[in-house]
Formats: sequence, structure tokens, C-alpha cells
Amino acid sequence: MEVVMASSSMDGGVGRWEEDSNAEKFRYKSCLSPPHGLVSVGGRFFASSQLRDSSASGSILYWSWHKPQPEVKSFPVEPIKPLVSNREGTYLIGGGASGDVFVWEVYTGRLLKKWRAHYGAVSCLTLSDDESLLISGAEDGRVKVWSLFMMFDDARRKEARHDHVHNFREHTLRVTDVKTGHGGSNAVIISASEDQTCKVWSLATGRLLRNITFPSVINAIAIDVGEYAFYAGGRDGKIYIAALNALTTNSTDYGKHIIGSLADSSRVTSLAFRSDGISLVSGSEDGKIRVWDTRTRNIVRMFTHGKGPVTNVLITRISESELKSQASHGRKALLPPSLEKYANSSEEIVGTKAFIGCDSSSNPGCGSYLIEHVMNNQIKEFQQQGSTTAAEMEVERLKLECKRATQMVQQWKSMYDNLHQFCVNELVDESNAKHIKINSG
Repeated sequence: MEVVMASSSMDGGVGRWEEDSNAEKFRYKSCLSPPHGLVSVGGRFFASSQLRDSSASGSILYWSWHKPQPEVKSFPVEPIKPLVSNREGTYLIGGGASGDVFVWEVYTGRLLKKWRAHYGAVSCLTLSDDESLLISGAEDGRVKVWSLFMMFDDARRKEARHDHVHNFREHTLRVTDVKTGHGGSNAVIISASEDQTCKVWSLATGRLLRNITFPSVINAIAIDVGEYAFYAGGRDGKIYIAALNALTTNSTDYGKHIIGSLADSSRVTSLAFRSDGISLVSGSEDGKIRVWDTRTRNIVRMFTHGKGPVTNVLITRISESELKSQASHGRKALLPPSLEKYANSSEEIVGTKAFIGCDSSSNPGCGSYLIEHVMNNQIKEFQQQGSTTAAEMEVERLKLECKRATQMVQQWKSMYDNLHQFCVNELVDESNAKHIKINSG
């Protein structure tokens, strides 16, 4: 089941709307979420960073899907603004007000890694689609790309000239958003800034591919599923459509590479595409969430969040089984523990290993991270519990692994068949060409 969630920087809570219903399904309380501070953690629960103007401190809260109040509260060493999690919900990554990046292991709450990423507060974070790269934007105007493999490999870090893979310096003001396309380390990334530009970068080469100047500061961006274009939400109330791979004329009503717009009535603060690739969801300062049909460029649905501006729009999927399981248990124990404030140097972090497993929604080469001792602990729990629930969970896990393996086999078989057909066609064409040449001779 796909849901739309929206939060505010004022204490208006988090609203949840399901499927095609215009009525708000659930309201989660006590949330003051900054931009990019709302994230689903593996579809099991959601987390939000919290900032209060009257305090220099901040927190990170966890909510289960069926309870309005936050159930787990964490107090990091400094205020955390943006949050991002991998698909499996194994890691939670936060950007600090000091410019540091924090990586926590969700299952145990351990702070696995912290490093200085920027000279200004981190304003936005995103992961590449294969989850091997972390892209950060900050108030210092920099966009940096980090290899998570290298950040956990101290030997490689010492040998490397820089911790980062790329350091893009072309923005002159605060970076407001950053998004990545498909293709892992060969993808493009798009960054938006208060300097009224969006810049398109190549992850493979580190080159600036396209620089687009807008009539307004851009707060949020969303990439079309086919990477034909991207949508840029402006402070002037317009959602601009900018070309990525589309052909453009040298001049339009708004400027070079801008091929159209959607007309909003209030400052656009956040954007996200639904899974159909057609419905674009926008959040605005007037507290409204609008759903746009990008084919007709019309509003098809509208929700009201209520108090304060919408700072985050999140599109996520919640399984019916997860909702039923949480409702039946009704216990805090379903959620993981709070996050550590400091790294515990006495623990054996040196022995921590990252495994790459194929996610069902990704390509065979895509990765999602699992910590070795987390896997071992889960196995021990299954063995110790010996309960019906544990056995059912193990069966479901095995079914999922089998499904993933089958999908991989099918994908590789399809690639082999295509390659075989290509080779056959080449041989036939070459034989025909020789035959024609002999006959003509």
C-alpha cells in the first residue's frame, strides 16, 4: 500500500493519506521536522529529525505506523537536519549542523561512523540507487559525493588523496536539494541552490553537464522516472519543468532548458513522485499538499496538512502485514533502540563487515548493506525463540530470498538471450554481406 506523508517545521505533526482517498488516515503528533528530515526506515517505521528554534539541541524520533505518539527518542551530540536510510532500513544517515555526517546502525543504535563533510551545516542527503554512494549538499554551497565502501575502509581512506569521490564547488549559495538518477556510479545528480540555479553533474566523470538558471530560488527537485526532465519547485509558487534528455530550443518563456511549468499558488517546499511515475506530489508553505498529473499539468487531488508550512513530502509503501503485526503487538519493543550519542571505541568496530545483497526493486548489481553481527544476532534469535512467529518470519525470509534469486536468474537469462540473438544477427548479416559480395563479383 502506497501512502503520502507530510510534515511541518511547526508542531503540526505528520499527516498520512492512503491510496486514492482524500481523507487523512492518520495524524502523528509532536513533530517539528526540518526540510529533508522525514524518512521511512525499511517500511517498518518512520523517523524524523527535530529542531526547535529556542534550543541549540535536536533529536531524532521514531514512530510506528499505528501509534500517534513517538515511541523512541534519540538525542545526538548535535542537531541533525537531513536524514536518509537505505532500502532495507539497516542504516540511518544524518547530516549535522556542524557539517558532520553520522552513520548509525538501526538494529542496535550504534554510531558506526562520523566524519567532517562540510564547513557549513548539511542541508540535504541522498543515496545513489545502488546505495554505494552518499551525496551531500550543505550551506557552504558544496555538493560532495562519498563512497560508503571507502568511508568504512580506514586503509583505503589513508591511501586516498581525499575522503570524497567528488567535490562540486560551482554553487555560490546554500544547497537546497540534491537528487540522483538511475545507474549507480554512472548516474547523473541534480543539485539546487539559493543562487537560483540547478546543476546537472556526471557521477562517472565529475563534470558539470548542464547549468540551468531559474527565475526563482529552487527549494526542491524531483526527477522524471524516464529522466526525460526534472521538476523544480520555486519560491515564486511555480514548479518548473527543466530538460535533462529532452530537446530544447535556445530560448523559452523562462530561460534556456526550461520547457514549461506547473502553476502553484504558494511557495513550493518539497516534491516527490509517486510510484506510477506520473503523479507528482508537492508541498507548499500554505500547508497544502497537491497531487499533479504531469501529463495534463493539472491538480487531481489536494490535501490539507493544517498548521504551518509543509516542509517534507514522503511517498512510501507500508505492507498490510506490517500494519497488522504492529497493531497486534502494540509494544514499543517492535522498534529498535535509541541511537547512540557517541561512538563506543571499546567495541570491535574493526571487525564490522558490509555485505551487499540484491534488493528486489533493483538491478542484480545493486546493493543494500547488512552488518555481519546483525545477521548473526537475527539467526540466534530465531534459534533461541523457537516460536511459531519466529518460524513464520524465517519462512517469509526464505521465500523472499528465493524470489530475489529467481528474479536475478531471469534477468541474467534475458540478458544472455538478448546477447545471443545479437550475435546470431551479426553473424547472419556478415554471411549475407559476403554472399552478396561473391554474387556481385
